[in-house]
Parts: sequence; C-alpha cells; structure tokens
Amino acid sequence: MLLELRSISKSFMSRSGGMVQAVDDVSLAIAEGESCAIVGESGCGKTTLARIAMGLVSPDRGRVLFEGRPVWGDKIRECYFRRKARMVFQDPFASLDPRYSVKATLDEALYLEGRIPLAQRQERMRVTLASVGFSPDILSRYPHEFSGGERQRIAISRALMTDPKLLILDEAVSSLDVVIQKEVLDCLAGLQESRGLTYMFITHNLKAARRITRKITVMKSGKIVE
Repeated sequence: MLLELRSISKSFMSRSGGMVQAVDDVSLAIAEGESCAIVGESGCGKTTLARIAMGLVSPDRGRVLFEGRPVWGDKIRECYFRRKARMVFQDPFASLDPRYSVKATLDEALYLEGRIPLAQRQERMRVTLASVGFSPDILSRYPHEFSGGERQRIAISRALMTDPKLLILDEAVSSLDVVIQKEVLDCLAGLQESRGLTYMFITHNLKAARRITRKITVMKSGKIVE
C-alpha cells in the first residue's frame, strides 16, 4: 500500500470546554495509483483525517505509513514524504500568496528538492503548467488575474512540482461552480492517467467523488461507517 492510516484517533477541546472526538479509531489503506474518496457531512472528521495523513495535525493515537514504513520520527523519511505527498486545499483564493507571481509560487515549491539549476527549474515549470492546461506565458502573472478554477489548477501545478506520488485533495472543488468543478475534476482524472498519481479525495459531494473514483469511504461522527 502507498498510504496506510492505522487506528487513528484525534480529539479536540470544544469552545464549551468539553472534548470532541474528531477521529475515532480510523484505519484506511490506499494502493499506489488508486483513488479513495472520503465523504461525509461537515464536522464528520474527514478533513482532520486528511490533515493527520499529511502531518499537519498530530494524532492522539495511531500511525501513518507511506510505502509500508512509518513517516514520522525519522527526518530523512519525513523530508521524502513531504516531497512525495502533497496537499491541495479547498480555497484557491486563500491558498495562493497574492504577492507571488505564478513563477515564484512554483519555484517556492521546489525548496524541498534542494538546489536545482535554473534551466531544470524552468523546464519543470513548463511541463507542469502544460499538464494542467496552461502555457508558460502565465509565469509572470499574479493570482488576482485568474478565475477560481484557474487558481485551483495553479495550486495543483504547485503540488506537482516535486513529482509526488500522492495528492491529498481537501474539498478541492467545493468552492467552485458546477461547470468549473467538472473542468478541474477532468484535469485531475487526466493527471492520474498520465502520471499514475494516487488521490485521497476529501469531499461532501458524492457526485464529485464518483467522478474521481469508485472507492468511497463514508465517515460519520469521526468513524468510518461504510
């Protein structure tokens, strides 16, 4: 398996002072090249699970394995994981720094790769932008010059800059209208076919989930129920 979550649990303090069990003993495995959609109503724990998988939130209990080996606790493994597993967030208006051009946005993503010659960086930008339907002409432009769907495709291209194996997509199309959703989902389907990507697709929309995969995991109250 490419990604395994084993007996993951996580609780948070609520505003009223009580403890809320966001994720309750959840186990999940996704094979390389496979997609898994995690669906459920708001507050069911699916985003918390995605953030735990990515290392943005630490679980109270349980382990995250990538390619059969624990991710956390070994700096070399952690660095490798952060290159090979990337996350695309819900809001393309908030996830891109308005001060950064597209070139600077993509270039920043390469800091995990160490020093790469300029010509190689430029070629990787060109290839990555082409894979999401853009020409290199947009490299000098800024986020405010693009529509929501275009910004999300730029966010996807940023995630692709480190040549990942896994994309964790946290409600990546929920803020877009139906037509643009279809464009972005078609883009993701094409990328999976051409690059052999693995997707962990977080959504509350079953129709969107079915456009990505037939493997759907349903969460409710922090547990997998179906």
